Amino acid sequence: MTPNTIEITCPPELMLSLHMNSRELSQRVQRDAAIALFREGRLSSGMAAQWLGIPRAHFLMMAMAAGAELLEDTDEDFQRETALL
Repeated sequence: MTPNTIEITCPPELMLSLHMNSRELSQRVQRDAAIALFREGRLSSGMAAQWLGIPRAHFLMMAMAAGAELLEDTDEDFQRETALL
């Protein structure tokens, strides 16, 4: 399947203030979008990693560094799981 391209418009001042070229900004926006969608539960870690072209373990480490919680089990979840042991 052919990937879709999304175009965004940025004023030159934005690029200058960020000290980024269009490729760097594109990669940053893609990475941040993948992490945000993963945090919202709308994108799996595997799909996010595939989208970014990196190993899943690298994506998970990047997401954790950005503040994503990988396991959101509550105390009730923990009690239910350990009660079976």
